[in-house]
Amino acid sequence: MLRSDRELPDSIRAKIAGACDVETEAVVSCVDAPSIYDIPKVLHDGGLDVFVIRNLNLPFRDVDWTKWDWVLERVHNPSREVTIGIVGKYIDLPDAYLSVTEALRHGGFANDAKVIIKWIQSDDCSTEAGAASALSGLDAICVPGGFGIRGIEGKLGALEYTRTNGIPTLGLCLGLQCMVIEYARNVAGIEAASSSEFDPETTVPVIATMAEQLSIVEGEGDLGGTMRLGAQDCQLQAGSLVHDCYAKDVIVERHRHRYEVNNNLLPQLTEAGLKVTGRSGDGALVEVVEAPDHPWFVACQFHPEFTSTPRDGHPLFTGFVKAALAQHEKKA
Repeated sequence: MLRSDRELPDSIRAKIAGACDVETEAVVSCVDAPSIYDIPKVLHDGGLDVFVIRNLNLPFRDVDWTKWDWVLERVHNPSREVTIGIVGKYIDLPDAYLSVTEALRHGGFANDAKVIIKWIQSDDCSTEAGAASALSGLDAICVPGGFGIRGIEGKLGALEYTRTNGIPTLGLCLGLQCMVIEYARNVAGIEAASSSEFDPETTVPVIATMAEQLSIVEGEGDLGGTMRLGAQDCQLQAGSLVHDCYAKDVIVERHRHRYEVNNNLLPQLTEAGLKVTGRSGDGALVEVVEAPDHPWFVACQFHPEFTSTPRDGHPLFTGFVKAALAQHEKKA
């Protein structure tokens, strides 16, 4: 497969095939395209799919491009646009958030909108003035996953800014944990609230390892073997924002994390207004939280970006982008 700005003439393909000792039909020009979503048609036009199917002796039929043309129409001719900030600690390596950015774009497709991504270094939001400077003008923000303490205070600052200013916000995994910590400190009055990942000596671990949740964090927690992985059931609360997105009582989503909301401290948070709108299948663990009196402030412990597709999007990202569009129209 060769990268080129044009299709290869048959004569050139034949020479390449001879030099590489492959069939002529196996030489495909991967022509430059305006979008990654144009590539399936580029490869189809080069005959790659036909070659593979014939060589594997698989059944085949004519390609129906109806659904993919629907995607391409929204890629190239969206009727609206919206700007969403990603507040992360790895933005110097944007591919670290590739699944998140594409899921946001898929949510845009579902709303016939172009999602413009603005990268926000979380450290820039560690002060009130910094958060206002970095986030003002955005239609929404997403706080994605990650590990370690670096950049956490900035994520908390960003979340406080969007919570108090009514800006739609979606937290993913670590984003949920930061949302809980921020709410604990600034609304529930638990000023020392933290995570045992960031501060093993914290006396108020609103986020802790699963082992520590069972023992009220007395130094008995074991980091080894505690990461919760794979697809698992989540029960949603009727009438919640997340339930409105999925339109289901029980969903299945993928997990990859070690730390959980500490059930021993959860009553203090819910008494202060934090809504737990999603729980694990057995009801034991927090999966989704929402802030009260806010147009769209949602965080989940799982990773919905892993199950998003261009044609179908993902309910949570679709709902989030819809909220961002409402915010954009309100400002217009």
